[in-house]
Amino acid sequence: MNQTLVGMLVGIMLGSESDRPTMDEATRTLSDFGVGFEVVVASAHRSPDLVDRYVRSAEQRGLRVLIAAAGGAAHLAGAVAARTVLPVIGVPLEATGLGGLDALLSTVQMPPGVPVATVSVGTWGARNAAILALEILATADPGLRERLREFKAQMAAKIEAASGFNSEVNR
Repeated sequence: MNQTLVGMLVGIMLGSESDRPTMDEATRTLSDFGVGFEVVVASAHRSPDLVDRYVRSAEQRGLRVLIAAAGGAAHLAGAVAARTVLPVIGVPLEATGLGGLDALLSTVQMPPGVPVATVSVGTWGARNAAILALEILATADPGLRERLREFKAQMAAKIEAASGFNSEVNR
């Protein structure tokens, strides 16, 4: 049975409005796959009560995966993971002179029992966070799983076409 999940399934949290251009890569990717999402700006440091209200209501509102993007101290993903049992994907962003390394370390180095799946810094991380969210959702959606298989096959075919290597000739 090819069932397709509907509704808002992914919550994307931005630590700051300035994070939106980078995270547009995640929203485009989710849109390309037809998966609903919502975006909220909520800072672990400047609006902790908003973070708390948003995360504690996420599961009741039907969200299944949360993506948290932040730079600098990047405590957003950890603050989110501390408040939910939903999967949390952290996207470290460049916000300081350290090129995102500070955010990467803050996001990935979580204590036992509070996991945050952490992807690379910046737009690559934003795209990979969306793809990881899709893969998580695909465990319960055969149609989405098949679209992901097609997506990965198309990526491979594109690289193979550009490689100049013909395995049939070179056997």
